[in-house]
Amino acid sequence: MGFDYVDRQTHLYFPGCTLSTKARSLDVAARAAASSLGVPLQELPDWTCCGATFPLAVDNLMALSGPARILADARLLGAELVTLCAACYNVLQRTNHWLRAQPEKRDTLNYFIERDYRGDLRVMHYLELLRDVVGFETVAARVVRPLAGLRVAPYYGCLLLRPPGELGLDDPERPTLLGRLLASLGCQVVEYPMAAECCGSYLAVSAPEAAAECTSNVLLSAARAGADCIVAACPLCHFNLGAWQDSARQRHPSFGGLPVYYFTELLALALGVGDELEGQSLRDVMPS
Repeated sequence: MGFDYVDRQTHLYFPGCTLSTKARSLDVAARAAASSLGVPLQELPDWTCCGATFPLAVDNLMALSGPARILADARLLGAELVTLCAACYNVLQRTNHWLRAQPEKRDTLNYFIERDYRGDLRVMHYLELLRDVVGFETVAARVVRPLAGLRVAPYYGCLLLRPPGELGLDDPERPTLLGRLLASLGCQVVEYPMAAECCGSYLAVSAPEAAAECTSNVLLSAARAGADCIVAACPLCHFNLGAWQDSARQRHPSFGGLPVYYFTELLALALGVGDELEGQSLRDVMPS
């Protein structure tokens, strides 16, 4: 497998399955923004699905073979791997942590996947790239269309933050990372109690009423805090927050609805490399 870096600023990137299908707007905006900021993303060649969820039974090495192979292949090409989907980040980061903590099982898994990976790749979320490599001050300086006056509720959900001992991206109870990015774009960041609570996740399939209740609580919390919109980093969160709005209205007739966007869409808009948010122009999104 060969890979040539365009320059030292290029970052190896794992998009994952959903960003190639249902969540393309999350991916397209992220790539455009990264190029604009001078940290272009180079897609990992021949990537496969990460497995979507970290295995509940980690003693089943077969369940870890997919993400372990991704990590091993990325390590052959560089020292870090950027990912964007919250689920992919959670799976890859937790698998990486497990491989470092379980040397004997890691050797068995390496034998099975025919790799020699030691767990020494840095798995970096796109938000970390913006914070640690670009810097939010630089992001703010590159903004050409400030989103001043737009009241935005950052939604973290579960997979970016938990378990904190294995992820370490931000404070799981009072996260600030996404809010700091939004502030650098000129947004008015809305604080609300449910920013790090679960949206219901895959309960949308197995227990839809439970997912509807979880999502309604998040939406109502953001709306009551005065948000014009809510932004997510996870395709599943984005789906749930959008799909259950009618249910939220039925449960709470005072709720008038809340637009849901990916944070990368706002980033691309502010940098002047994105034109629309889910079919809406910036003029439609900004408060009058």
